[in-house]
Amino acid sequence: MKQHLFDGELSRVARLFLFVSVTVIALASFLGAAGALTSNAFLLKLHPYLFFIGFGNLAILLLNRYLTAAIYPELKIDPRKQVRYIYLVALALAMITLSIALSWPLLKALTGLLLMIVVLGPLREIFTTLSVPKIWKEVSVRYYIFDVLFLLVANIGLFTLGLKEAFAEERLIPFFVTQTSYFLGSSFPLSISVMGFLYTYAWSHSSKRELVKRLFSLWFYTFVGGVLLFLVVILAEYYFGMMLISHILMFGVMALLGSFAIYLYNFFHKNFHHPALAFLLSGLALLFATSAYGIMNIYFLKGVPFGTVPPLNIERMWIYHSHTHAALLGWISFSFIGMIYIVIPSIVRFNSLEGLRNEQALSLLLDPDTMKKAFRQLTVQLLSALVILVAFLLYNNILLAAAGFVFGCSVFFVNVNLQSEMK
Repeated sequence: MKQHLFDGELSRVARLFLFVSVTVIALASFLGAAGALTSNAFLLKLHPYLFFIGFGNLAILLLNRYLTAAIYPELKIDPRKQVRYIYLVALALAMITLSIALSWPLLKALTGLLLMIVVLGPLREIFTTLSVPKIWKEVSVRYYIFDVLFLLVANIGLFTLGLKEAFAEERLIPFFVTQTSYFLGSSFPLSISVMGFLYTYAWSHSSKRELVKRLFSLWFYTFVGGVLLFLVVILAEYYFGMMLISHILMFGVMALLGSFAIYLYNFFHKNFHHPALAFLLSGLALLFATSAYGIMNIYFLKGVPFGTVPPLNIERMWIYHSHTHAALLGWISFSFIGMIYIVIPSIVRFNSLEGLRNEQALSLLLDPDTMKKAFRQLTVQLLSALVILVAFLLYNNILLAAAGFVFGCSVFFVNVNLQSEMK
């Protein structure tokens, strides 16, 4: 596939992003399922790296940029540059696979360095194009741009993790640089992006816009500030602080979930059923599950030094795995698939971001058959995600592998289902 084929063709880049990003999630699910079935340490270690490095970087570098540029057109999209991002992330995936397969931690550090350099490009473009007051003016843009900053920090974490593993005897790298902290830090950029999307394409069109704007602005400070403070109290091993912040965030998620459910009831009752919004609601429900598992995780973490492997006593590791998978396969995957069902068809139809700038973006409906199949996909994906959580509780690797495989197939179905919208 030659790069010049994408010159000036935003829709073609969007198609490529759709295929690569969804394939990465599906591949990570397949490898996780195979690892559970065969107890293969390489596959079990590799699959979360593929998710975070592949999907995490692509979602922020491309999809997040579409959403930001739809609000501020001066942040122009360069299709050729976006194709380079896709190729560089693919290179990073090959590098991390080789690093884990051959136990070359310096190659892991080099992967983190490569991704740091890649992310610095969009950051420079953002802060040389938009002033800080202009960024702060739009609630959604605050969410989107903090995502890019968090992604840079996550990639720095991958770089330092590789160095720490390569020079295990040295004391230069802080104790809190662990695989767990890297995965934790990588999940935050994706989480924040979804919050901005929910505001832009749902609540910002509410009849109570000013109230919603204030509430989402408050949630921005609570969520982002809470996440940063949570990292501090974890490192300090301050148990009460961890519990307090995690409960505040969980109550915030409960309020968001309940109000979005009411919003959707009214929206679907008066307008139409859109699968993207149903995916986002499912994602929020699984974010609530993530928060609940996280609190259980903290409860049993007391007395276990940070950075211990495994992070919980072995008989309670199902809580840790349920927490991480409810976040990755649940909250993040469901939410971004919902976003993809809105963003990608819109870009392909207009070969621009004009559809996303339209206040009636949700009214640009998919084909009825596509929407019907999307709801079926949601059903299968939701059931398989729930079975995965049950399998962790039961320590049943066969059930875990089967559900993981079904989940991967249901995610990949996005590629198949949207083909009719890509013509």
